[in-house]
Amino acid sequence: MRRVNLPAYGVGIGWRPEISGYVAALPGLRFTEVVAESLHAHAELPRGLAELRARGVSVVPHGVKLSLGGAEPVDPARVGHLAAVARRLDAPLVSEHIAFVRAGGVEAGHLLPVPRSREAVDAVVANVRRTREELDVPLALEPIAALFDWPDDELDEGAFLTEILERTDALLLLDVANVYANARNRGTDPAALLDRLPLDRIAYCHVAGGSAHDGVYHDTHTDAVPREVLDLVAELCRRHRPPALMLERDGAYPPAAELSAELDAIAAASGYPVVT
Repeated sequence: MRRVNLPAYGVGIGWRPEISGYVAALPGLRFTEVVAESLHAHAELPRGLAELRARGVSVVPHGVKLSLGGAEPVDPARVGHLAAVARRLDAPLVSEHIAFVRAGGVEAGHLLPVPRSREAVDAVVANVRRTREELDVPLALEPIAALFDWPDDELDEGAFLTEILERTDALLLLDVANVYANARNRGTDPAALLDRLPLDRIAYCHVAGGSAHDGVYHDTHTDAVPREVLDLVAELCRRHRPPALMLERDGAYPPAAELSAELDAIAAASGYPVVT
């Protein structure tokens, strides 16, 4: 499999319609990401996204509804849509979550954690292989932020992810904010997980904000990136060649100056040039 790494792309930000004007105006932007299910594969691209493609900005389709971690086989129509969007965007790769979002025909409307069991590994591997058969580009898998662990877990997170990546030859979309959220909620060291992961498989990384409520940290994507996550970005970049880093915002969008400050802070933590 062709390995994909986007180090030259530096710091990016997720494209969303609400901030499309801001994203399109970033002079140093080299890559962005769009929710795959928000696009029609055979229709005109939204204006702001089309402008970015015309400028040569790489766009990565990010799936949220494949349910790769479900016990049921992935829906061929959803896989076909993801593949078609990737071709429409001439994307260098696509990404999806190690999670399930439906069971027995019921849609959860949320990314749910997969039990870290041998049986679950087999299910994820089978669905990833089915998905990759339809894709013309590599697939990167993102571990999610989970508010709970299943009682029948057989593997720790590092072993679980490593086995899936090795058996599928998939890449890793490492969400640094998710690493921080899971470690904080479990009372573990987030840097210790970095040592357990195959960092050489990283395609790119997410960076996002969150907030704590009743002693539980929530990965909200609507809050500013906390200092602890920026420190973890710096720690990751000390362990591994700095990967491409993407700011995720999904609602409660702040003024442009605050978005720029977040992007600059991510750049400072990683050593990349600013994009603003």
